[in-house]
Amino acid sequence: MDEPDWASVTEEKLWKFLAWHLSENGIDSVLVGGAVVSVYSEGLYRSGDLDIAYTSYDRAVWLKIQTLMKGLGFNKTSRHFIHPKCKHLFVEYVSPPISIGEDYQILPAEKEISGKRIKLLSPTDCIKDRLASYVYFKARECLDQAILVAKRQPFLLKEIKRWCDEEGGEAKQAFLEFKNLLS
Repeated sequence: MDEPDWASVTEEKLWKFLAWHLSENGIDSVLVGGAVVSVYSEGLYRSGDLDIAYTSYDRAVWLKIQTLMKGLGFNKTSRHFIHPKCKHLFVEYVSPPISIGEDYQILPAEKEISGKRIKLLSPTDCIKDRLASYVYFKARECLDQAILVAKRQPFLLKEIKRWCDEEGGEAKQAFLEFKNLLS
């Protein structure tokens, strides 16, 4: 896969580039967090970073990721990977398991890019993830991001309600706010 134009690469294009290379090297990964909102909002929201979860508990996979990123021109700074030609985005890897609140039964969506299957949270799980950030970190902008995705992508409202009910407490209130803002 060709390198992106580093000066103007979007979250989606950088994710596709990295996920393709990860897959090519036998590393299973899933895009999570705010960059998923960038993908599903078709760039209306810009996260400024990519959170990529890897799914293996094998320490050798983490070492393989670091080697791959270095080979792609990224420098590791603390927990972030930064490409010297890409001043507007950085990458962070999240160790397993993938979860949204107390839910560990996450089934990612898949896309095919240049012969490789790459993964990201589904629109429904993206909305749940943003609601989780709203509930647990009091990040109002994450509720707005959930609404942005909901207005642009098909999703399962019943699944979001189920998740909010199971999370309990403030998540139930967040669901009501979410539903009211959709109308």
